[in-house]
Amino acid sequence: FPCIAQYELWTSLDQRSEDNPSTLSSGLKTSFVVSRERMEIPVLDFSVYELGKGNVSVANLEKLSQELRKAFTEVGFVYLKNTGINQEEVEKVMHVSKKFFCLPGDMKKPFGRGSFSCNVNHGWVSVETESLNPRRPGDLKEAYNITSLSGDNNWPSEGVEDFRDVHVSFFLRCKDLSLRVLRLMALGLDLEPEVFLNTHKHIGSAVNATTLRSLYYPPVNSTCVKENQLRCGEHSDYGSITLLFQSPESGLQVLNRAGEYVSAPSIPGTVLINIADMMQRWTSDVYVSAAHRVLLPPAGDSSTRQSLAFFVHPDDEAMISCCDGSDKYPPINSFDYLLSRFNDTYGKKQALV
Repeated sequence: FPCIAQYELWTSLDQRSEDNPSTLSSGLKTSFVVSRERMEIPVLDFSVYELGKGNVSVANLEKLSQELRKAFTEVGFVYLKNTGINQEEVEKVMHVSKKFFCLPGDMKKPFGRGSFSCNVNHGWVSVETESLNPRRPGDLKEAYNITSLSGDNNWPSEGVEDFRDVHVSFFLRCKDLSLRVLRLMALGLDLEPEVFLNTHKHIGSAVNATTLRSLYYPPVNSTCVKENQLRCGEHSDYGSITLLFQSPESGLQVLNRAGEYVSAPSIPGTVLINIADMMQRWTSDVYVSAAHRVLLPPAGDSSTRQSLAFFVHPDDEAMISCCDGSDKYPPINSFDYLLSRFNDTYGKKQALV
Protein backbone atom coordinates (compact mmCIF):
# COMPACT_ATOMS: atom_id res chain seq x y z
CA PHE A 1 0.00 0.00 0.00
CA PRO A 2 1.18 3.57 -0.61
CA CYS A 3 1.82 5.74 2.45
CA ILE A 4 1.60 2.98 5.04
CA ALA A 5 0.45 3.80 8.56
CA GLN A 6 -0.14 1.69 11.66
CA TYR A 7 -3.46 1.89 13.46
CA GLU A 8 -4.61 0.23 16.65
CA LEU A 9 -8.37 -0.08 16.98
CA TRP A 10 -9.63 -1.00 20.43
CA THR A 11 -13.08 -2.47 20.32
CA SER A 12 -13.96 -1.88 23.94
CA LEU A 13 -16.40 0.96 24.56
CA ASP A 14 -14.19 2.68 27.04
CA GLN A 15 -11.34 2.96 24.55
CA ARG A 16 -13.28 5.04 22.03
CA SER A 17 -13.74 8.79 22.04
CA GLU A 18 -17.21 10.25 22.41
CA ASP A 19 -17.15 11.81 18.96
CA ASN A 20 -16.30 8.55 17.20
CA PRO A 21 -17.69 5.76 19.35
CA SER A 22 -17.25 2.19 18.18
CA THR A 23 -19.20 0.03 20.56
CA LEU A 24 -17.76 -3.35 19.86
CA SER A 25 -18.01 -5.18 23.17
CA SER A 26 -16.24 -8.31 22.02
CA GLY A 27 -12.94 -7.45 23.67
CA LEU A 28 -11.09 -7.88 20.37
CA LYS A 29 -8.01 -5.75 19.91
CA THR A 30 -6.46 -5.65 16.48
CA SER A 31 -3.42 -3.88 15.05
CA PHE A 32 -3.87 -2.96 11.41
CA VAL A 33 -1.41 -1.88 8.74
CA VAL A 34 -3.45 0.13 6.26
CA SER A 35 -3.24 2.82 3.63
CA ARG A 36 -4.13 6.40 4.40
CA GLU A 37 -6.12 6.37 1.17
CA ARG A 38 -9.90 6.18 1.54
CA MET A 39 -10.97 2.53 1.45
CA GLU A 40 -14.32 1.79 -0.21
CA ILE A 41 -16.33 -1.41 -0.05
CA PRO A 42 -15.57 -3.57 -3.11
CA VAL A 43 -18.23 -5.16 -5.35
CA LEU A 44 -17.49 -8.74 -6.45
CA ASP A 45 -19.18 -10.78 -9.16
CA PHE A 46 -20.36 -14.08 -7.63
CA SER A 47 -21.83 -15.51 -10.84
CA VAL A 48 -19.35 -18.40 -11.13
CA TYR A 49 -20.64 -19.78 -7.79
CA GLU A 50 -24.19 -18.43 -7.70
CA LEU A 51 -26.96 -20.48 -6.12
CA GLY A 52 -27.92 -23.46 -8.22
CA LYS A 53 -24.62 -23.62 -10.04
CA GLY A 54 -22.52 -26.77 -9.61
CA ASN A 55 -19.32 -28.17 -11.10
CA VAL A 56 -17.41 -24.97 -10.52
CA SER A 57 -13.80 -25.17 -11.62
CA VAL A 58 -11.04 -25.13 -9.04
CA ALA A 59 -9.51 -22.11 -10.77
CA ASN A 60 -12.73 -20.09 -10.50
CA LEU A 61 -13.18 -21.02 -6.83
CA GLU A 62 -9.60 -20.08 -6.06
CA LYS A 63 -9.90 -16.71 -7.82
CA LEU A 64 -13.13 -15.86 -6.01
CA SER A 65 -11.78 -17.01 -2.64
CA GLN A 66 -8.76 -14.73 -2.99
CA GLU A 67 -10.97 -11.78 -3.93
CA LEU A 68 -13.07 -12.41 -0.84
CA ARG A 69 -9.98 -12.74 1.32
CA LYS A 70 -8.72 -9.36 0.11
CA ALA A 71 -12.06 -7.72 0.92
CA PHE A 72 -12.41 -9.36 4.34
CA THR A 73 -8.83 -8.64 5.41
CA GLU A 74 -8.70 -5.07 4.19
CA VAL A 75 -12.26 -3.83 4.75
CA GLY A 76 -14.35 -6.47 6.52
CA PHE A 77 -17.29 -5.83 4.14
CA VAL A 78 -18.00 -6.76 0.52
CA TYR A 79 -20.91 -6.43 -1.91
CA LEU A 80 -21.70 -9.56 -3.93
CA LYS A 81 -23.67 -9.35 -7.18
CA ASN A 82 -25.13 -12.21 -9.21
CA THR A 83 -25.55 -14.47 -6.19
CA GLY A 84 -28.76 -16.10 -7.37
CA ILE A 85 -30.90 -14.11 -4.90
CA ASN A 86 -32.66 -11.49 -6.98
CA GLN A 87 -34.09 -8.10 -6.08
CA GLU A 88 -37.69 -9.30 -6.46
CA GLU A 89 -37.17 -11.89 -3.70
CA VAL A 90 -35.81 -9.22 -1.37
CA GLU A 91 -38.64 -6.80 -2.07
CA LYS A 92 -41.24 -9.52 -1.48
CA VAL A 93 -39.89 -10.21 2.02
CA MET A 94 -39.72 -6.51 2.83
CA HIS A 95 -43.29 -6.00 1.64
CA VAL A 96 -44.64 -8.77 3.85
CA SER A 97 -42.61 -7.79 6.89
CA LYS A 98 -43.65 -4.13 6.57
CA LYS A 99 -47.27 -5.20 6.74
CA PHE A 100 -46.50 -6.83 10.09
CA PHE A 101 -44.61 -3.82 11.44
CA CYS A 102 -47.52 -1.53 10.54
CA LEU A 103 -49.95 -3.57 12.65
CA PRO A 104 -51.09 -2.13 16.00
CA GLY A 105 -48.78 -2.88 18.91
CA ASP A 106 -51.28 -5.17 20.64
CA MET A 107 -51.29 -7.42 17.56
CA LYS A 108 -47.49 -7.65 17.55
CA LYS A 109 -46.94 -8.11 21.28
CA PRO A 110 -47.92 -11.84 21.38
CA PHE A 111 -44.94 -12.49 19.10
CA GLY A 112 -42.43 -10.64 21.29
CA ARG A 113 -38.85 -11.80 21.66
CA GLY A 114 -38.66 -14.07 24.70
CA SER A 115 -42.14 -15.54 24.10
CA PHE A 116 -40.92 -18.61 22.23
CA SER A 117 -39.45 -21.76 23.75
CA CYS A 118 -37.53 -22.59 20.56
CA ASN A 119 -34.93 -19.84 21.01
CA VAL A 120 -34.33 -16.88 23.32
CA ASN A 121 -33.85 -14.57 20.34
CA HIS A 122 -36.89 -15.51 18.24
CA GLY A 123 -39.68 -12.95 17.78
CA TRP A 124 -40.57 -9.28 17.58
CA VAL A 125 -38.45 -6.49 19.11
CA SER A 126 -40.16 -3.13 19.67
CA VAL A 127 -38.71 0.34 19.05
CA GLU A 128 -36.04 1.45 21.57
CA THR A 129 -35.83 -2.01 23.16
CA GLU A 130 -32.29 -2.52 21.93
CA SER A 131 -29.24 -0.37 22.49
CA LEU A 132 -26.61 -1.82 20.18
CA ASN A 133 -24.40 0.96 21.48
CA PRO A 134 -25.14 0.76 25.22
CA ARG A 135 -23.87 4.32 25.66
CA ARG A 136 -26.66 5.70 23.49
CA PRO A 137 -30.45 5.75 24.03
CA GLY A 138 -32.47 2.85 22.59
CA ASP A 139 -32.30 2.33 18.84
CA LEU A 140 -35.11 3.81 16.72
CA LYS A 141 -35.96 0.57 14.95
CA GLU A 142 -38.04 -2.54 15.41
CA ALA A 143 -37.29 -6.04 14.24
CA TYR A 144 -38.59 -9.55 13.80
CA ASN A 145 -36.06 -12.32 14.44
CA ILE A 146 -36.50 -15.77 12.90
CA THR A 147 -34.15 -18.32 14.41
CA SER A 148 -36.17 -21.53 14.23
CA LEU A 149 -38.13 -22.81 11.24
CA SER A 150 -40.24 -25.13 13.36
CA GLY A 151 -43.85 -25.41 12.27
CA ASP A 152 -44.80 -25.54 15.94
CA ASN A 153 -43.98 -21.86 16.37
CA ASN A 154 -46.76 -19.33 16.61
CA TRP A 155 -46.32 -17.34 13.39
CA PRO A 156 -48.00 -14.01 12.60
CA SER A 157 -50.97 -14.60 10.32
CA GLU A 158 -53.73 -12.05 10.84
CA GLY A 159 -53.20 -9.39 8.19
CA VAL A 160 -49.97 -11.10 7.08
CA GLU A 161 -51.15 -14.54 5.96
CA ASP A 162 -48.00 -15.29 3.93
CA PHE A 163 -45.55 -14.14 6.63
CA ARG A 164 -44.23 -17.59 7.54
CA ASP A 165 -43.88 -19.01 4.01
CA VAL A 166 -42.14 -15.94 2.60
CA HIS A 167 -39.68 -15.64 5.48
CA VAL A 168 -38.87 -19.36 5.68
CA SER A 169 -38.20 -19.49 1.95
CA PHE A 170 -35.86 -16.51 2.15
CA PHE A 171 -34.14 -17.92 5.24
CA LEU A 172 -33.27 -21.09 3.32
CA ARG A 173 -31.97 -19.11 0.35
CA CYS A 174 -29.72 -17.08 2.63
CA LYS A 175 -28.54 -20.25 4.35
CA ASP A 176 -27.45 -21.77 1.05
CA LEU A 177 -25.58 -18.62 0.02
CA SER A 178 -23.87 -18.26 3.39
CA LEU A 179 -22.55 -21.83 3.22
CA ARG A 180 -21.01 -21.09 -0.17
CA VAL A 181 -19.35 -17.98 1.23
CA LEU A 182 -18.02 -19.90 4.25
CA ARG A 183 -16.50 -22.52 1.95
CA LEU A 184 -14.73 -19.81 -0.04
CA MET A 185 -13.51 -18.15 3.14
CA ALA A 186 -11.83 -21.40 4.20
CA LEU A 187 -10.20 -21.77 0.80
CA GLY A 188 -8.95 -18.19 1.07
CA LEU A 189 -7.06 -19.18 4.23
CA ASP A 190 -5.62 -22.35 2.61
CA LEU A 191 -7.75 -24.46 4.94
CA GLU A 192 -9.85 -27.51 4.16
CA PRO A 193 -13.07 -26.24 2.52
CA GLU A 194 -15.26 -27.93 5.16
CA VAL A 195 -13.56 -26.30 8.17
CA PHE A 196 -16.27 -23.70 8.78
CA LEU A 197 -19.10 -25.78 7.30
CA ASN A 198 -18.54 -28.52 9.88
CA THR A 199 -19.71 -26.18 12.64
CA HIS A 200 -22.69 -24.76 10.72
CA LYS A 201 -24.60 -28.00 10.14
CA HIS A 202 -27.78 -27.15 12.03
CA ILE A 203 -28.78 -23.73 10.72
CA GLY A 204 -32.54 -23.31 11.07
CA SER A 205 -32.86 -25.70 14.00
CA ALA A 206 -33.16 -25.22 17.76
CA VAL A 207 -29.43 -25.90 18.25
CA ASN A 208 -28.13 -23.11 16.03
CA ALA A 209 -28.66 -19.38 16.62
CA THR A 210 -28.48 -18.22 12.99
CA THR A 211 -31.15 -15.54 12.57
CA LEU A 212 -33.01 -13.90 9.72
CA ARG A 213 -33.82 -10.44 11.07
CA SER A 214 -36.28 -8.19 9.31
CA LEU A 215 -35.65 -4.58 10.37
CA TYR A 216 -37.99 -1.62 10.13
CA TYR A 217 -36.97 1.96 10.83
CA PRO A 218 -40.15 4.02 11.30
CA PRO A 219 -40.42 7.72 10.35
CA VAL A 220 -38.29 9.93 12.58
CA ASN A 221 -38.37 13.63 13.33
CA SER A 222 -34.64 14.01 13.79
CA THR A 223 -35.10 17.30 15.67
CA CYS A 224 -37.12 15.63 18.45
CA VAL A 225 -35.09 12.54 19.32
CA LYS A 226 -33.14 11.96 22.52
CA GLU A 227 -29.60 13.26 22.78
CA ASN A 228 -27.14 11.05 20.85
CA GLN A 229 -29.93 8.73 19.65
CA LEU A 230 -29.56 6.94 16.32
CA ARG A 231 -31.64 4.57 14.27
CA CYS A 232 -29.03 1.94 15.13
CA GLY A 233 -26.05 2.55 17.37
CA GLU A 234 -22.46 1.63 16.55
CA HIS A 235 -21.81 -2.08 16.94
CA SER A 236 -20.19 -5.10 15.39
CA ASP A 237 -22.01 -8.36 14.71
CA TYR A 238 -21.62 -11.36 16.97
CA GLY A 239 -21.27 -14.56 14.96
CA SER A 240 -19.54 -15.76 11.80
CA ILE A 241 -20.74 -13.58 8.92
CA THR A 242 -23.77 -11.41 8.14
CA LEU A 243 -25.69 -11.06 4.87
CA LEU A 244 -27.50 -7.72 4.51
CA PHE A 245 -30.12 -6.57 2.00
CA GLN A 246 -31.18 -2.89 2.16
CA SER A 247 -34.03 -0.73 0.92
CA PRO A 248 -32.94 2.33 -1.11
CA GLU A 249 -32.93 4.80 1.82
CA SER A 250 -29.48 5.82 3.04
CA GLY A 251 -28.12 5.76 6.56
CA LEU A 252 -25.81 2.75 6.92
CA GLN A 253 -22.18 3.61 7.64
CA VAL A 254 -19.18 1.33 8.10
CA LEU A 255 -16.03 2.06 10.10
CA ASN A 256 -13.07 1.64 7.78
CA ARG A 257 -9.56 0.63 8.74
CA ALA A 258 -8.49 4.27 9.07
CA GLY A 259 -11.12 4.82 11.78
CA GLU A 260 -13.49 6.79 9.53
CA TYR A 261 -17.17 6.05 8.94
CA VAL A 262 -18.02 5.69 5.24
CA SER A 263 -21.42 5.18 3.64
CA ALA A 264 -22.53 1.69 2.61
CA PRO A 265 -25.43 2.50 0.27
CA SER A 266 -28.00 0.09 -1.09
CA ILE A 267 -26.95 -1.36 -4.45
CA PRO A 268 -29.94 -3.13 -6.05
CA GLY A 269 -29.29 -6.76 -6.88
CA THR A 270 -26.43 -7.13 -4.40
CA VAL A 271 -25.98 -8.46 -0.90
CA LEU A 272 -23.60 -6.76 1.53
CA ILE A 273 -21.59 -9.29 3.54
CA ASN A 274 -19.47 -8.59 6.59
CA ILE A 275 -17.26 -10.47 8.99
CA ALA A 276 -18.56 -10.82 12.56
CA ASP A 277 -16.63 -10.99 15.82
CA MET A 278 -16.64 -14.77 16.26
CA MET A 279 -15.03 -15.18 12.85
CA GLN A 280 -12.37 -12.61 13.69
CA ARG A 281 -11.45 -14.62 16.80
CA TRP A 282 -11.61 -17.85 14.81
CA THR A 283 -9.15 -16.57 12.19
CA SER A 284 -6.81 -14.88 14.69
CA ASP A 285 -7.66 -11.44 13.30
CA VAL A 286 -7.00 -12.31 9.65
CA TYR A 287 -10.62 -11.67 8.72
CA VAL A 288 -11.68 -8.45 10.42
CA SER A 289 -15.02 -7.46 11.91
CA ALA A 290 -15.96 -3.83 11.26
CA ALA A 291 -18.23 -1.58 13.32
CA HIS A 292 -21.27 -0.07 11.62
CA ARG A 293 -24.28 2.10 12.44
CA VAL A 294 -27.45 3.60 10.93
CA LEU A 295 -27.78 7.38 11.13
CA LEU A 296 -30.92 9.45 11.57
CA PRO A 297 -32.48 10.74 8.34
CA PRO A 298 -31.87 14.38 7.41
CA ALA A 299 -34.17 16.97 8.97
CA GLY A 300 -37.50 16.97 7.18
CA ASP A 301 -37.07 13.43 5.80
CA SER A 302 -39.94 11.30 7.10
CA SER A 303 -39.22 8.20 5.04
CA THR A 304 -39.09 4.74 6.53
CA ARG A 305 -36.17 2.37 6.03
CA GLN A 306 -35.94 -1.43 5.88
CA SER A 307 -33.27 -4.08 5.78
CA LEU A 308 -32.97 -7.85 5.99
CA ALA A 309 -30.01 -9.20 7.92
CA PHE A 310 -29.05 -12.88 7.97
CA PHE A 311 -26.79 -13.39 10.99
CA VAL A 312 -24.84 -16.63 10.59
CA HIS A 313 -23.73 -18.39 13.77
CA PRO A 314 -21.89 -21.65 14.46
CA ASP A 315 -23.88 -24.47 16.04
CA ASP A 316 -24.57 -23.88 19.74
CA GLU A 317 -22.23 -26.60 21.00
CA ALA A 318 -19.32 -25.63 18.75
CA MET A 319 -16.05 -24.80 20.50
CA ILE A 320 -14.32 -22.07 18.55
CA SER A 321 -10.51 -22.11 18.60
CA CYS A 322 -8.05 -20.17 16.47
CA CYS A 323 -7.91 -22.02 13.15
CA ASP A 324 -4.20 -21.31 12.72
CA GLY A 325 -3.44 -23.36 15.84
CA SER A 326 -2.35 -20.32 17.85
CA ASP A 327 -3.59 -19.31 21.29
CA LYS A 328 -4.27 -15.67 20.38
CA TYR A 329 -7.79 -16.13 21.74
CA PRO A 330 -8.83 -18.89 24.15
CA PRO A 331 -11.38 -21.48 22.97
CA ILE A 332 -14.95 -20.39 23.57
CA ASN A 333 -18.34 -22.04 23.30
CA SER A 334 -20.40 -20.49 20.52
CA PHE A 335 -23.66 -20.17 22.47
CA ASP A 336 -22.02 -18.88 25.66
CA TYR A 337 -20.34 -16.17 23.63
CA LEU A 338 -23.63 -15.20 21.98
CA LEU A 339 -25.41 -14.90 25.34
CA SER A 340 -22.67 -12.64 26.64
CA ARG A 341 -23.23 -10.32 23.67
CA PHE A 342 -27.01 -10.34 24.19
CA ASN A 343 -26.35 -9.21 27.76
CA ASP A 344 -24.65 -6.11 26.40
CA THR A 345 -27.51 -5.33 24.00
CA TYR A 346 -30.58 -6.07 26.10
CA GLY A 347 -29.33 -6.22 29.68
CA LYS A 348 -28.88 -9.51 31.49
CA LYS A 349 -32.53 -10.02 32.48
CA GLN A 350 -33.93 -9.57 28.97
CA ALA A 351 -31.12 -11.46 27.25
CA LEU A 352 -31.86 -14.64 29.15
CA VAL A 353 -35.66 -14.53 28.98
